[in-house]
Order: sequence, then C-alpha cells, then structure tokens
Amino acid sequence: MIVRTGIMRRRPDMDLDAFKRHWREQHGPLAAKMPGLRRYQQNLVIDRSQLAIDHARGGWDVDGFSQLWFDNIEAMRATTKTPEFAPTVPDIDRFVGEIKLVVCQPNVVLPLKEDPGTLIKRMSILRRRSDIDAARFRDEWFGFHAEAVSRFPGIAGYTQNLVIDRGADLYNSAPYEKVPIDGIVEMWFPNQATLESAFHSSAADISQRHALDFIAEITTFLVKPYTVV
Repeated sequence: MIVRTGIMRRRPDMDLDAFKRHWREQHGPLAAKMPGLRRYQQNLVIDRSQLAIDHARGGWDVDGFSQLWFDNIEAMRATTKTPEFAPTVPDIDRFVGEIKLVVCQPNVVLPLKEDPGTLIKRMSILRRRSDIDAARFRDEWFGFHAEAVSRFPGIAGYTQNLVIDRGADLYNSAPYEKVPIDGIVEMWFPNQATLESAFHSSAADISQRHALDFIAEITTFLVKPYTVV
C-alpha cells in the first residue's frame, strides 16, 4: 500500500467551517468514486501549536491532510486517467487555496488496538537535516527512532509515513526543493493529558535526543479525522 497525502490550506475567502463542510459533503463523495481507491480519510487541523515537543518548527500553515490509500503508485496514477477522477480536479479549487502532495510508504510501528474515534490524533511533518541523505533518514527513523517512540507510555498507535515521491500537481512529480518533506507521523493517544505526559517521559527524552541527530524540523498538528472510505 501507498498513501497519497494532500497538505492543504483553505481558500483565503473561506472560513474553516465552510472549508470543512465542502471537503466533507462535496469533495469527499466525489473522490470516493475513484477506482482503485482502497481507503480515504480527511484530517481537519484543530490545533497548530508545537504541542508537547521542543524541536524546531517548520513554516507549514495547514488546514487539513487528505490521505488516500492505493495498492501502489501505478494504481494511483492510473486513477488520474479515469472519468471518475476528472470532476475532483476543478472541485479542489472551490475550497483549497494551496495544496502540496506527497506519496508515502507507511510503516505501522504500533497498530491501533481500539476504535480511533475514541482517541486524539497528532500528525507531524518532518524535514531531515541538510547533512543527512534520504537513505540515512529512513534508516534512523525506521530503526532506533521507531523503537524509542513505541515505548512512550499511553501511546495508542504510531505510524511512520516515509515520503517516496512528491507532486508538483495531481499528475507530475516535483523535486525535493519544491516539497521539502521527508516524513509524516501519525500518533494516537487516549486524550491530550496522556499525550503531554508521554512527551515528558524518559522514553520521549531518548527519542527527542535522537531526533536531533537526523531531523531538522518537526511541525506538529492535532487533527480531527473523518473516514470517507
């Protein structure tokens, strides 16, 4: 499986409620018709603070993350040539002011063991240090760092999404400099108090010291997920 993730800012003339409403009620049903789509989740940003972490934050201003799962990149690209895909393109302009696209390889470190509707979800955008190449970033993140984060007390789920392609638009790839993202983190906790406590634990001290070795920026958000497919 791969996950095509859209990192979105709403149109400047649209408030957050209108953005959410169009995304859920108009765009969601359109995108759900795309052949080859295995799963589709909308994640509305509800908090933009650098919650519970002391690390350099990037300049990302985000209102939502879309996540669309396909069997592979070929299946994703084939979908863009179908008649079901065509109406989604002009509809994006009706509620999105800016969108950056990444294709991710998910690494499920801690599977969810309970209904995600009862949990809070935290998503983070990662950019690697300039002296760390993509292969080293992957090794550090999927290796020691994954093990360290999995030991956070109270954590209910943890998925790493390694960026393997970047989109200049819905059809074409883009160079790293246009979309300087290396990974997207998904973490779930029972509540915000547990999240904050976990990031003040000894396990978090270990993971955050290690993060300084290979991550330049961690930009965190709390999101409200909505499953379309």
